[in-house]
Amino acid sequence: MSWIDIGSVDEVPLRGARLVKTHVGCLAVFRTAEAEIFVASNSCPHKGGPLSEGIVHGQSVTCPLHNWVFDLNTGEAQGADEGRITTYPVRVETGRILLDADAVTRRSAA
Repeated sequence: MSWIDIGSVDEVPLRGARLVKTHVGCLAVFRTAEAEIFVASNSCPHKGGPLSEGIVHGQSVTCPLHNWVFDLNTGEAQGADEGRITTYPVRVETGRILLDADAVTRRSAA
């Protein structure tokens, strides 16, 4: 895997998100109340809502437009809703967020 540094953990608020621009579009970097980091597509598959503006709760995010909830581990919609968001491998080292560049590249090839 090829990892790229996308910023400091401290730049992402607890229970919030920040955007990272890539060649496949904007990705949302989420930070849970427990300071876990997740990276996923920023667009809700339902109506394109900006997930980075949603509510982060537990290991999920709720779309700000129509309240669809997505598991940040799997990307799967929860409850009665169907669909998924793309999630990306991420890790944290010495306070820096590292994104799997190979996964982003594979996504752009599809």
